[in-house]
Amino acid sequence: MRRATITRQTAETEISVEINLDGTGAYDNQTGVGFFDHMLDQLARHSLIDMTIRAKGDYHIDDHHTVEDTGIALGQALTAALGDKKGINRYGECHLPMDDAQVRCALDLSARPFLIWNVDLPTQKIGAFDTELVREFFQAFSTHGGITLHIDQLHGFNSHHIAEAAFKAVARALRIAVETDPRKADAIPSTKGAL
Repeated sequence: MRRATITRQTAETEISVEINLDGTGAYDNQTGVGFFDHMLDQLARHSLIDMTIRAKGDYHIDDHHTVEDTGIALGQALTAALGDKKGINRYGECHLPMDDAQVRCALDLSARPFLIWNVDLPTQKIGAFDTELVREFFQAFSTHGGITLHIDQLHGFNSHHIAEAAFKAVARALRIAVETDPRKADAIPSTKGAL
């Protein structure tokens, strides 16, 4: 069973993450940050990774620590659930259109974290949510998930659509990457023999 539970507690946040890589995309995410919950729901639904997240943060300061620490914990959960990565596809990609926006994601579950972020969110806020936190989430997620993650905006002028397209593109690419390759189900997908 490719499942993991991670808890993370600091002076700034309390986070718990439960995931099942072989799920149906069921989700129950409650971080106290409304737009972020909506994005996490999209991540779960379109990756088919079951996801339950609870977070409490120092909201009196802002949402930064909550969003970043959730990315850290979710990345750690992904790493734990993947184990030795035997049999996975490893790579995934998606071009995701959402109205005016189109975002491309390509990723590699390489254990070599790197984020390429070519996304321009034209407003500073989506409702009460700071748009710069979208990048902060993916930076934390890629670093602690060991993901080489490229996210490129091809089109878009609506910040909500661009951000949502980014989460959905990552989700669809992640879905492909974590799936088992039936032709190589017992092999590590690397000539090195380890990831």
